[in-house]
Amino acid sequence: MKFFIDTANLEQIREAHELGILDGVTTNPSLMAKEGVKGQEAVYKHYATICDIVKTGDVSAEVISTTFNEIIEEGKKLAAIHPNIIVKVPMIKDGVKAIRWFTDNNIATNCTLVFSAGQALLAAKAGAKYVSPFIGRIDDSNWDGVQLIEQISLIYQTYSYKTEILAASIRSSLHIVKCAEAGADVVTSPLEPILGLLKHPLTDIGLAKFLEDAKKFA
Repeated sequence: MKFFIDTANLEQIREAHELGILDGVTTNPSLMAKEGVKGQEAVYKHYATICDIVKTGDVSAEVISTTFNEIIEEGKKLAAIHPNIIVKVPMIKDGVKAIRWFTDNNIATNCTLVFSAGQALLAAKAGAKYVSPFIGRIDDSNWDGVQLIEQISLIYQTYSYKTEILAASIRSSLHIVKCAEAGADVVTSPLEPILGLLKHPLTDIGLAKFLEDAKKFA
């Protein structure tokens, strides 16, 4: 399973990259605004900087347009920023139409805001490289987000779709593990849940014991 970090914070991206486990980055307008990045020129420059940090990994850059022609025009501009840019398109009717156009014109896409297996099926049919089910938001509505990952995985395996399942809206380290068990190809998460995977009380206890014993023979 690939690890993406879901942020526009450059320091967090660098930290995940230095850890040696970073495969890519996902962003959205909300994350850009959180970092104070405003205006098209600044946003595009920020995407380029992220691509320079990640180097070989995919970087999802989200369109803010909602009509077919506007999505296409914006998507082409985003794709021109860097070869590793993946155009992130919302799961709406014009979005699906745009994904098909991008697919036919060799521009990779990430279909975002997916909350059902039916939506994931449409995204795969249109040729999206990634589909992003928002499992945390599904959990918030008293449904099981991880179960959706399992359902999509079964459908994709049955029909040999190449679209990768990118589990999004991750809330915890447990979410990451559960998505791995459910068959997600990628998980995109804030830095904290990723670092949380490092932690276990028995590791801390064991290391403390090893260090204590080592002092006896120093």
